[in-house]
Amino acid sequence: MTFDVSRVRAGYPALRDGYAYLDGAAGTQAPAPVIEAIADVYRSGIGNVDGAFPASERAGAIVAECRRAVADLTGGSPDGVILGPNMTTLTYRLAGALARQWEPGDEVIVSRLDHDANIRPWAQAAARRGVTVRWAEVDMSTAELPAAQYAELTSPRTRLVAVTAASNIVGTRPDVAAIAAAAHQVGALCYVDGVHATPHLATDVRSLGADFYATSAYKWSGPHVGAVVADPALLETLHPDKLAPAPDRVPGRFEQGTAAFADLAGVTAAVEHLAALGTAAAPGSGNRRERVLASMAAVERYEASLFARLLDGLAAMPHVTLYGKAARRTPTAFFTVAGYSPRQVAERLAARKVNVWDGDNYACELTGAFGLRESGGAVRAGLVHYNDEADVGRLLAAVADLGSLS
Repeated sequence: MTFDVSRVRAGYPALRDGYAYLDGAAGTQAPAPVIEAIADVYRSGIGNVDGAFPASERAGAIVAECRRAVADLTGGSPDGVILGPNMTTLTYRLAGALARQWEPGDEVIVSRLDHDANIRPWAQAAARRGVTVRWAEVDMSTAELPAAQYAELTSPRTRLVAVTAASNIVGTRPDVAAIAAAAHQVGALCYVDGVHATPHLATDVRSLGADFYATSAYKWSGPHVGAVVADPALLETLHPDKLAPAPDRVPGRFEQGTAAFADLAGVTAAVEHLAALGTAAAPGSGNRRERVLASMAAVERYEASLFARLLDGLAAMPHVTLYGKAARRTPTAFFTVAGYSPRQVAERLAARKVNVWDGDNYACELTGAFGLRESGGAVRAGLVHYNDEADVGRLLAAVADLGSLS
């Protein structure tokens, strides 16, 4: 079926304010079903889990359903879904648990393409354990991350390979399956940052070869909740720090403190929302995993078409410099405008009711490699499924006008 962006946009109350929200790579707006799901939890009454009363039972059911929803979104197992406040926090927790098994002389591999949340936790854990950090480099002419280099980077001492499924500033989608295969060839684990990839395409952690797959619901129309998906059997081998009376079962032993139960209900609603974006099936009907796959395939096609117009428009402007030319990428543009700092561009666009981000967006290694870190980074415009032709047109008109003013 045709992707009906007008129908999709009608479900987002925030879009009524007249702004073009091209800041989705930093966080999306929430649709009405997510807002209502969160509010309904508070209307119904809630308690902590494992109690003898109905409100506690509701909390337990919310947690279980959230795990099932994230598993359906990613192709994982509900028993392997770790929930927490965000990807960064969960990655630090897992880095601490995994590093207990590392010894001096072991190696971890990180990449210059990644968001710092999939670099610094590993580098800092490695420093504490006397472990060597090795770097996978980016082809700066294209912003590709060549998978072939991992055959040389990995060794029998490699314990972990951390890699992104998509760059959060230039959208590059490396060959994660090939990189994971290189890691597994030497007995290493592969930790995949799927935060930027998940909102834009169908995800299958098994086909990726990801031993750990991290994602954040607020990047795909949910609340501020993070998740890491892993094989439950692998999680059983890890023992993070936790409070003595806290449950020791998997995956709960990785979840420090009381969960944000209402937000977890919002995560489930967000997955149902995604599953209905590009299909005729009603929310809650049929096999949710199948609906997710069909819907996200439709999202990817729609966004690719819209992004082609955005890229072509920016590329035609002589005062604009674009970064990143990967063959496979998410709909994310990173650019500078001659005569303006990135913050000045963002401010000028905000005055025209166009939201974009400026800076390094925590991809400090890649912006440094581009030579942009000291000059304020660049401007990032990211499309998601609720953006439309009018949003892109407003951005292009506003950026074009900057050329006539400079």
